[in-house]
Amino acid sequence: QVQLVESGGGLVQAGGSLKLSCAASGGTAGINALGWYRQALGAQRELVATISKWGSANYADSAEDRFTISIDNAKNTVYLQMNSLKPEDTAVYYCNARVRHDVALYYYWGQGTQVTVSS
Repeated sequence: QVQLVESGGGLVQAGGSLKLSCAASGGTAGINALGWYRQALGAQRELVATISKWGSANYADSAEDRFTISIDNAKNTVYLQMNSLKPEDTAVYYCNARVRHDVALYYYWGQGTQVTVSS
């Protein structure tokens, strides 16, 4: 089992910045990737960015050039630096961990943190 705790959400004006953090605990030895997803009201959950424990990052088109994902393997923590925020970035942001156990992959989710961008 892996527990994920997000922090750093809040209310910000358009054009502002926020930095989200997600700390993993529990069975972290099997984590091979961490990521961020978001879900706006009435919409499906969507990918924002993921990063492998080796530092290889992947971004959604909407996050490219504005968001930066990073990982601190020593702290089992993933960060999402969000700049030039837009009202359409408003959503609940969820941390995700991809964990390998033997030959199987398991996915864990945090409880989410609200990001609200005002115009």
